[in-house]
Amino acid sequence: MSTDTTLEDAIRENAAGPKRAQGDSGSVEQHSLKDQIEADKYLASKEAVRRGIGIKNVKISPDGTT
Repeated sequence: MSTDTTLEDAIRENAAGPKRAQGDSGSVEQHSLKDQIEADKYLASKEAVRRGIGIKNVKISPDGTT
């Protein structure tokens, strides 16, 4: 299973569950859905750059011109 699929599954689970839970042992609060989506976009952009899909800056200079 890839990291993207794992993160996508985690976002789905977190969106379906409660934002905050409290019990005798303490309370737990998840990252907001907005933060999870931003993290997913960030990781997807890093993966795209690794695969060479990102934009590359290239300096073009005329050959043999002084």
